Order: sequence, then structure tokens, then C-alpha cells
Amino acid sequence: MEVLHSKILGEGKPFIILHGFLGMSDNWKTLGTQYSENGFQVHLVDQRNHGKSFHSEAFNYDLLSDDIINYMNHHNIDSAFVLGHSMGGKTAMQLATSHPDKVIKLMVADIAPKFYPPHHQPIINALAKLDFDQISGRKEADEELSHHIRDFGTRQFLLKNLYWVEKEKLGFRFNFEVLKDRMEEIGENIFPNAVYEGPTLFIRGDRSEYIQPSDFTDIKKHFPNATIETVDNAGHWLHAENPKQFFEKTFSFLNS
Repeated sequence: MEVLHSKILGEGKPFIILHGFLGMSDNWKTLGTQYSENGFQVHLVDQRNHGKSFHSEAFNYDLLSDDIINYMNHHNIDSAFVLGHSMGGKTAMQLATSHPDKVIKLMVADIAPKFYPPHHQPIINALAKLDFDQISGRKEADEELSHHIRDFGTRQFLLKNLYWVEKEKLGFRFNFEVLKDRMEEIGENIFPNAVYEGPTLFIRGDRSEYIQPSDFTDIKKHFPNATIETVDNAGHWLHAENPKQFFEKTFSFLNS
């Protein structure tokens, strides 16, 4: 079984961070460095079909969770603190409920244990319009995307995934074909009877609609020891939009 690619920062207690859909470990470099300077060995992991990790036709949360177990075994990690954002949050929940002994504390950023209908289609459609036979640089790719995605931050996030496949030929690091066809899987929920009784923090953006007060009962059902915190002036990308408060709240939970 192939092992996920990662960046490992610092020394100390193992702390695994999982990015969201179409993201990569790089998105967490700044915060990861902060945690690593405060007593943690931070593992910024690329999930399958993302970043520099292996590509696979198979893609669901069971497999994504197994990938982390395989990663931990490979790196001789008995148990770790785990933080996941969005899709990574679902992987983290799946991991904690199926292998509770592997997770010391769980942090879930802006995603609830529920099914989300596919809602990334506009982004997928925009990415599908990038013709790398015609596009010769990032600036051109950004220009093309700007016709379909107005938000500069979203475009920058997506463009991070471009790399030179060969001289003068750009491509995506993520496995676009598989992710495009597995949209339903991204929204899937953890199992109805899944429970993790360890210390858990759900952290949401005050401007995000991903975790609603109506989800709190369900969160407590699956994660009876969960606390729910809100980051101010932040949407779904709360760790990027208010990194200071995000760090303070998560760091305080890690040390509590």
C-alpha cells in the first residue's frame, strides 16, 4: 500500500493536519509551523488524489481514513492529535470513530457529521475549461478562471495546484478526473452509529453555513465530549481568514 506524501515540521507530540477538497498540505504551512514551534511534530499530509500523494480510482472516507492509519504505521506513530478541515474533517471524524485509540484529541474545522449535497460543481466546471494545450502560464490560467470564479482568494487557492508537468506544459497536482466523478463521495456522512468519546473541538466560521446550530445535537450524538467554538470574521476558510484566532482556539484546546 502506498504511503501518503507529507511535510513534517518540528519535534514533539505527533499532530496530523488534513486539508480540504482540492487542497494540499501547503495550505497549512504557516499554521503548521506555528504549532511545530510550540511542542508538536506536525505532519502536513496530502490526502490521496491531492497534492503530491498517489492517484487512485478508489475514493471514499473509509479509504481516506485507512490511508492515515497506514501513514501512522509507516512513521511509527501510535497515536496523534488530529485536525481536519472540510473534507479533511470528514476523514478525521471517520478515523476517530473507527480507530479511537489512534486519536488523542480531535479537531474538526467547519464541517458537520452530516450529508452535504454536491455543491462544488461551479468550481469543477471552471477548472474543466482550463485547456493546458493553450495556456502557457499561471497568469493566463488565472485570467481564464476569473471569467467563472470572481473571488480572488478562491482562484489563488486553486492555482496553487498547478505545476509544470514538463517543460512549458502545466497540469493539476490533484487527480481532476477522479475527483470530478466522485463529487457524491465528498458530501458523504460518517456511519449513523459512529461514536468517538475522546476530547473533540468543532470550530466554525461565523460567516460560514457549513455548521448550523441545528447540527449541534448530531455533533454531540457522535462526539459526546465535543465543544463547539466560532471564529469571528471568517467563512469556510476560517484558518486562512482569521489565522490568529484559529490558532489561539485550537492551541488552547490542544493544551487543555
